[in-house]
Amino acid sequence: MNEQELQRLMDARSENEHLEFKEAKNRFDFEKLVGYCVALANERGGKMILGVSDKPPRKVVGTSAFDVPERTVAGIYERLHLKVAFHEIHHPDGRVLVFDVPSRPIGQPIEYDGRYYMRAGEELVGMSPDQIRKILEEGQPDWLTEPARIGCEAQDVIALLDTQSYFDLLQQPYPASREGVLDRFVKEGLILEKDGRWTINRLGAVLFAKKLEDFDLLKRKVPRVIVYDGKGKLHTRLDQLGSKGYAVGFEGLIGFINGIVPSNEIIEEALRRSVKMFPEIAIRELLANALIHQDFRETGASVMVEIFDDRIEISNPGRPFISPDRFIDEYRSRNERLADLMRRLGICEEKGSGVDKVVHSAEVFQLPAPDFRVGDHRTSAVLFAHRNFEEMDRNDRIRACYQHCCLRHVMNEKMTNQSLRERFRLSDKKTESVSRMIRDTIESGKIQLADATATSTRYRSYIPFWA
Repeated sequence: MNEQELQRLMDARSENEHLEFKEAKNRFDFEKLVGYCVALANERGGKMILGVSDKPPRKVVGTSAFDVPERTVAGIYERLHLKVAFHEIHHPDGRVLVFDVPSRPIGQPIEYDGRYYMRAGEELVGMSPDQIRKILEEGQPDWLTEPARIGCEAQDVIALLDTQSYFDLLQQPYPASREGVLDRFVKEGLILEKDGRWTINRLGAVLFAKKLEDFDLLKRKVPRVIVYDGKGKLHTRLDQLGSKGYAVGFEGLIGFINGIVPSNEIIEEALRRSVKMFPEIAIRELLANALIHQDFRETGASVMVEIFDDRIEISNPGRPFISPDRFIDEYRSRNERLADLMRRLGICEEKGSGVDKVVHSAEVFQLPAPDFRVGDHRTSAVLFAHRNFEEMDRNDRIRACYQHCCLRHVMNEKMTNQSLRERFRLSDKKTESVSRMIRDTIESGKIQLADATATSTRYRSYIPFWA
């Protein structure tokens, strides 16, 4: 580690799972350092850097903490049995101390005093049971690579899987022979051949099954669409199960949902036209995310689309790997091979922009901000029907303000009172109402001033808490 490498790290746009900065000018609590080492190790290793401000543009402030780092790393090893390395950089602006934390062993989460730490923003938090289980399952076969049907004849594979749709989605010509089709599916890792018999793995079946019910283990993985009368679940109008694999059935499922979603009539320039209550792009992105990020090992659970009079809820089994507050700027796929194939098939982008599109489309349609909710075993995304600004409660406004601020930040812009008024199409007369919403969002810890030294309230701009 030298000054050039340090500067490269300081130029990072934001701290990530492998990088943590702390000023620690005079001291830093050893027990907290151990906790951060646990979190970094659980996130596959990283660097803890003392003596550098943690907000960009970062600068070296110098640290006098841990003046005998050899003793510090020995103490860490005694508690965690992790061999942490250290580097001291004598920068012109002060001493910088870097602790280089190795990754935990495969399949083994690290704990300290009974807690399996990870980071959430600037805080240390305990890992969820789902995240711990994911680590423990490392090294085991991926659920999607395990067999869905064994002992098939070649014609059975063609009969069970919609091979035509695979080539159509990739915009490639269908092979002239059955052997050419099977060879391509083998190369994709969707099927395999042994001793003249064929095995269809779960990835192949989940994506391309003509009927998922033909595979016993996948019957409960079909998407489910439920339509309720009213705003609650007392009266069910429609309960429909999907049937096809996710890739071959995606467009049909989107069309089915859009056919059910209510429309509103609006008048523009004396012309009346019908507009769907929820933007199709938002439904498409949220449904793709739910299919891709679901935890397939959760038994008896599937992706669900629930439509109410005032909202639509799209949920999937499993808890996310990242905080819902970071859905806009971070991406971590639970099922990487599934995500890769669905990206190449044109169903998703696999670059973390899906939630950006959802939030942006909600702003364009003048809808309340989407709500992302995490339960014990499910993750839900909620799109709300139109409500006027005056009808939104404090939580609705804070959520909208935070998401607008995040969206501006990832577009390399900053949120202002004016940009937030434009988001809600409010006049200058509503400046104070919007200022109050910004103050509430700051108090909630979701956003902060882009420049804490700015004195003019008129030209203040804001960034997310993690920026």
